[in-house]
Amino acid sequence: MDRRSFLNGVLGVSAGPLLGPPDQDRLAAALTHARRYTDHALVSHLRAALDETARTDGSTGPRQALPAAMDLLAVLDHLARDAAPAVRRELLVLGARAAEFTAWLHRDAGSTPHHTLYFHDRAIEWATITGDSPMHAYVLLRKAQATDRHDPVRMLDLAHTAARGPWTLPPRAQAEALQQEARALALNGASPDTVTRSLDEARHALDKAQPAEPASCTGPLCAGYTLDRLMAQAAISHREAGQASRAVELFQQHLAHGRFAPRDQAFFTAHLSGALAAAGEPDQAATTGLTALRLAAAPGYGQALTELRRTAAQLRPHARRPAVRELRQALIAQTAPGHVITP
Repeated sequence: MDRRSFLNGVLGVSAGPLLGPPDQDRLAAALTHARRYTDHALVSHLRAALDETARTDGSTGPRQALPAAMDLLAVLDHLARDAAPAVRRELLVLGARAAEFTAWLHRDAGSTPHHTLYFHDRAIEWATITGDSPMHAYVLLRKAQATDRHDPVRMLDLAHTAARGPWTLPPRAQAEALQQEARALALNGASPDTVTRSLDEARHALDKAQPAEPASCTGPLCAGYTLDRLMAQAAISHREAGQASRAVELFQQHLAHGRFAPRDQAFFTAHLSGALAAAGEPDQAATTGLTALRLAAAPGYGQALTELRRTAAQLRPHARRPAVRELRQALIAQTAPGHVITP
């Protein structure tokens, strides 16, 4: 690959807004003389570029952020191959974060599971090389979350290992791993009491955490994980355990009072729609589903859209009801080229 074209592509797509001419020169020098390059400031700029790419994802969706994330990951990989040892470790630590984020984007953009798995494995490789065991566990959690609900045994293995393996996760990350274990238990047919005990463990872990911080790709793991998010995820576990009414209650309570990013609002609202369908409220389920669709369609939040299609399948026996028909038609239209559902 032509180095100048490669550099220009990276700066133009991902790091450009963050790097002025002197910093661009630093990056160019690093690409050319990576083995001798020891400027730790470069790592800080790349870290800022990753966080900026995550903000792009939050505002415009995964398809817009994915090219920048891929370019940034390529820069980190290129630099780490020949960098001085001290800088190499910093680059690989950051690379593990970038690879996990790239896996997340592929998953939400609707890529094949193969793509998601590749970048998760790259993240685990770099976390292991650098001795970053909490990051290793966190990627296992992310792999559990990316596992199809029809493969609950694998989901449980991954979530259980993330939560209880030979490492110490920060309390907020530990809480999220335990709630994922609860969902996997529900999908494997565990009793509601067993699921609830795992969720109680997650709540106790969260109680030990320091105050929440703004979430970022490069900050403390799960720093922005809040009680409202835990309870919304707990509602998903109750839904999987056949407790639809309890799930609806939790969703409605925490979606009304919690502060969620747009993607999370769309995702949990889509799950609320499915819980309402399971609770025997087809009209309310369809109306709620349309709300989630308006949130998810334009930015292309793939996980929310997947849940809405699952809800539409649940509502098939009620297909003649006007609200249900409207949801089903809107989902069909959403897949048409160039179609955007407006609020």
